[in-house]
Amino acid sequence: MNINYRNKHLLILSLSVSMLSSFAQENKKLSLDEALNLGLENSKTLKLSQKKIDEAVSVYNQSKDAQLPTAKAGITYNHAEIPSHTLQIGSSKPIELPKSADAILGNLSVEQLIFGGNKLRYARESTDLLKKTAELNLDKDKEEISIAIIKTYLNLYKLQVSQAVVRQNIVAIDKQITQTQRFFEQGLVTKNDLLRLQLQKANIELTRLDILKNENIVNYDLDILLGFPQEQKIETTKSETSISKNGSLASYIALALNNRQEIKQADNQVKLEDINLKSVKSNLLPTLGLGISAYYINPNGSFIPKEQQFIAPISAAANLSWNFGNLWTNKHKVTEASIRKDESLIHKEMYVDKLKSEVNESFQNYDLAIQKIAIIQTSVDQAEENDRIVQSKYTNSTASITDRIDANTQLFQTKINLELAKADAQLAYYDLLKSSGQLFTK
Repeated sequence: MNINYRNKHLLILSLSVSMLSSFAQENKKLSLDEALNLGLENSKTLKLSQKKIDEAVSVYNQSKDAQLPTAKAGITYNHAEIPSHTLQIGSSKPIELPKSADAILGNLSVEQLIFGGNKLRYARESTDLLKKTAELNLDKDKEEISIAIIKTYLNLYKLQVSQAVVRQNIVAIDKQITQTQRFFEQGLVTKNDLLRLQLQKANIELTRLDILKNENIVNYDLDILLGFPQEQKIETTKSETSISKNGSLASYIALALNNRQEIKQADNQVKLEDINLKSVKSNLLPTLGLGISAYYINPNGSFIPKEQQFIAPISAAANLSWNFGNLWTNKHKVTEASIRKDESLIHKEMYVDKLKSEVNESFQNYDLAIQKIAIIQTSVDQAEENDRIVQSKYTNSTASITDRIDANTQLFQTKINLELAKADAQLAYYDLLKSSGQLFTK
């Protein structure tokens, strides 16, 4: 009885382990949008970019703090031993000094810069631009990571679709082999005809193995991008993105000029160099500051004397200064800052030219991808009709096995070409969105 119970327990445990193993190996079905969300959420690059923004915000806050008044306080205790404590000057009566002396000195001061040639304002504006540039870097990294995920996902989709077409073709060729086997037994076809069909199936199996190898490689890469365990199998889904041509090249270029992060960063750099130029010019201006100080002077040993034997003066001051030597030493610094501003303007123009070329290439690739789909779809329709006709002729013994194999191979290849062309068109569409700065507006 105990043995039976133990056997049942082991059987249940074995089944449980088997089920858990089956679940662990289960494919994870993901849409493209789900893959994008997971990839962006788990990206180490984006986490690092966010830290760069946090650092820029901290620097910006420090520049704001520089405008606040400064305050400091201090206290000093002095003790002196006077070995020679008798002082006589000429023939006058000697002056007796104490053998030792104590003194406490304290001070408290508050200072505020009223005008420093606008340098503090320029520093705040500069750090604000650096913070915005860091935010733009985050957006740019987000686009780069997204397009990498999209490309990898669609590559995996193409391989899985190709694999599905291969499986369909294997099923079709198996049916053809079964039919040809019956014809061979009836003496209607030769042994060579049957062997040619079997050879075709072997070639298709080799194609399937090659696709499976590439699928495993791309699946591994996508696992890394999404933060999955590297053994996780991912099942892609057909994207619902509409593939149609809308908008002209000029409209996409206009969108890119308004939305691309590189152009915004170039604008920020121009503004930054302009602020730097103004800051250098401000060296010619005077500075004005206000301050208030309080002192505590106590010649006694105790911090708070019993009698009023201390003084506590309070003073206020205004400080106006002008380093007019900058009138002849600052001009070359101004020239250097002006050159840097001109360089930033030239860099922006170069970015614009590069951007236009990139948008044009993406637009032409997308246009070509759409045309390919239309042509290949026609080829699929023709291949299906040709395959149907040749199959009918072969069944009626009016077409050779060579004709039958050629028709089937042509249909098999055109179906794969159509699915690959659709996936390529999707990728070209996302490339066009990225190049025109619309990847996260759609």
